[in-house]
Amino acid sequence: MTRLRKLGAAVGAPNAVVPSRETQEFALIAAGKDNPLDMLVIGGGATGSGAALDAVTRGLRVGLVEREDFASGTSSRSTKLLHGGVRYLEKAVFNLDYGQFKLVLHALEERKRVIDNAPHLCHALPCMTPCFSWFEVVYYWMGLKMYDLIAGRQLLHFSRYYSSKQAGELFPTLANKVNDRDLRGTVVYYDGQMNDARLNVGLACTASLAGAAVLNHAEVISLLKDDAGQRIIGARIRDNLTGNTSFNI
Repeated sequence: MTRLRKLGAAVGAPNAVVPSRETQEFALIAAGKDNPLDMLVIGGGATGSGAALDAVTRGLRVGLVEREDFASGTSSRSTKLLHGGVRYLEKAVFNLDYGQFKLVLHALEERKRVIDNAPHLCHALPCMTPCFSWFEVVYYWMGLKMYDLIAGRQLLHFSRYYSSKQAGELFPTLANKVNDRDLRGTVVYYDGQMNDARLNVGLACTASLAGAAVLNHAEVISLLKDDAGQRIIGARIRDNLTGNTSFNI
């Protein structure tokens, strides 16, 4: 609860403003001179930004540096989906794999949490599955109804079957026949969709508001070790926007 109160106090104010770049850089420089960080996160993608936010809300003194811009790499090139792991459910059922089933439960919980926390960046997405045999209709309908049931309180919307006529009206570009097989209908279920890059930037900004020193276009050019050379005790950072500023933290 202490973590939640601290985070709420930091970001809940309507006029909360992320500190300027100069303020962030000064905080990192000061950390290198007077009050060392507990944790330096190198890389401002989704994982790094999330780790920084988690750590700072646990009371640690945290720095986050990114060589380019936040979400400039893989974190802006995802599928944009917040999926509950429906394909893992299929594996869980046919392979009797409880580990895969637990993965589905965790994914559904995280999907709902992200949508609830960032409704301005995330929303429910209908996914249409065309069926070209009655077996496929029954197979997908039963499987996706099981997906709904397992979601429980994390359910976004109920899945449903649409006849071939209804599907043609809803999805006018959908083919009515494939490989001499007629369309028998579609099963539509719901997963989540997100703006991955903005969500990543939101994590970094929230970490900053919670007290982390966050700096993009700041590259780690070397790691600092103790006198024995056995333990890493800091890093040397270069400001890539100016090219001539470097400092130790």
